[in-house]
Amino acid sequence: MTMPEPVLLGATQVLAHVPGLAIHGSKPRRELPRHPEVEGAFLAALRSFDDAVAYPPHQVFLGALHPRQLPPRPWVGAPAPDGTSRFGPAGEIMPDHEFLGLLAAVDHFGLVTLDPAVAEQAAVALAAHPLAKHLDLDRIDAATGDAAAVATRPGSLPLHLGTDHGGVAAAVVSAHEADEALSAVVLLDNLAAKATAALALLHVLRSTGVDPTSVDYVIGCGEEAIGDRYQRGGGNMAKAVAEVAGLTEASGMDVKNFCAAPIPALVMASSLVASGVFGRVAVVAGGSLAKVGMKFQGHLRHGLPILEDVLGGAAALIGPDDGVSPRVRLDSVGRHKVSAGGAGPQIMEALAVEPLRRLGIPMADVNDYATELHNPEITEPQGSGDVAARNYKLIAALAARAGSIVADKEAQAGFVAEHGMPGFAPTQGHLASAQCYLPHARARLTSGGGDRVMLLAKGSLFLGRMSQLSDGMSVLLERNGNDDNDDNPKGR
Repeated sequence: MTMPEPVLLGATQVLAHVPGLAIHGSKPRRELPRHPEVEGAFLAALRSFDDAVAYPPHQVFLGALHPRQLPPRPWVGAPAPDGTSRFGPAGEIMPDHEFLGLLAAVDHFGLVTLDPAVAEQAAVALAAHPLAKHLDLDRIDAATGDAAAVATRPGSLPLHLGTDHGGVAAAVVSAHEADEALSAVVLLDNLAAKATAALALLHVLRSTGVDPTSVDYVIGCGEEAIGDRYQRGGGNMAKAVAEVAGLTEASGMDVKNFCAAPIPALVMASSLVASGVFGRVAVVAGGSLAKVGMKFQGHLRHGLPILEDVLGGAAALIGPDDGVSPRVRLDSVGRHKVSAGGAGPQIMEALAVEPLRRLGIPMADVNDYATELHNPEITEPQGSGDVAARNYKLIAALAARAGSIVADKEAQAGFVAEHGMPGFAPTQGHLASAQCYLPHARARLTSGGGDRVMLLAKGSLFLGRMSQLSDGMSVLLERNGNDDNDDNPKGR
């Protein structure tokens, strides 16, 4: 029996511009009450929607530019790229009033109350949205009420639009008076992740023309933890997202692996298709509200706007070979084993070098390496450095050691320029760790712009205080019809 060859049928990404929610990110929520004099500067540094749309890294995230087409830094204040729009080839960036409406539209438990004026504005805007027919806009009407009064209830959370923290645009209530996992701030985290993931999934269904009822399974790989006090992370965001997007014949589950989760999820989805268990599998991830405003102190110190004012969302669709879409090479999977060690070179050796050595593919024959693509304009002011540049220098050094390129600085710099790229993703690690490159990878591999893309994701398991280890996984995407590997003519 010939098993199906898994391919990447589509990949989309969205952003929600949420300056009014930035104050509810984990770091601002902790630090601003301790330093109330900073709150005014924080609010004054929030961006307008037009500025967020025009920001070049956001246009890369939406697929309007390839990362290598980014202009020289600084990107803050740079002219908007030609043809800048809220909608891009990969998805869209949604303004905050629409996003509050979307939160209400995906709320099945009456957790969100919208101010009447905000509800009307959101309902009108979402009714004109290209995906309007898939959104339950009646829930917006049902959520309309006295948001300011609801926000005064014990445990409730007021939500705002932009920098207008004088007026309450919406409120989120807790679902239990004592359960921390059902507190208003956690529920807002979860609703925001659900809304952004569902929006991305609807975009991928629209862009591929795939019937939602033909998708069999959904795998969630976001950073949120859905549950209650007895099962704090035991929930299932994937199935909740499938319900919103009309995937009535699908089931689902979540995969947790800190920032590394998207690539194991992609490999699992591809394996399910290759085994014939399911025909089509979606991989989804919503944004992490906890990480909004995470590095605000560095931004304020350097006179920058609050650049972490967006939530990301991503969706990918895996199915059997259609003769066009990039193949997912399951024989190429790289793992960070327990025995591999935790130093950077050891991790990258396991993920980037070993799989290619095993397949007999020189490292220079991979067109693009997609690794942790965090936007350095966000990370550097807070002292985290340029994560992408650091990784690409390491990959180049390993390529030189493997004999794939000449072992000198000029050759390694050339390797970085040709096979690497600037970081551009929001600092929500599951989005930045290779997943954000999927729309670009698919475009490159279907247009003839490249033959192979390696996706590498890493995760910091030690953050959970259960292990000192890190983790990671890698996989190759290959142009359909690229059968120049005689040992593996079908990429198996």
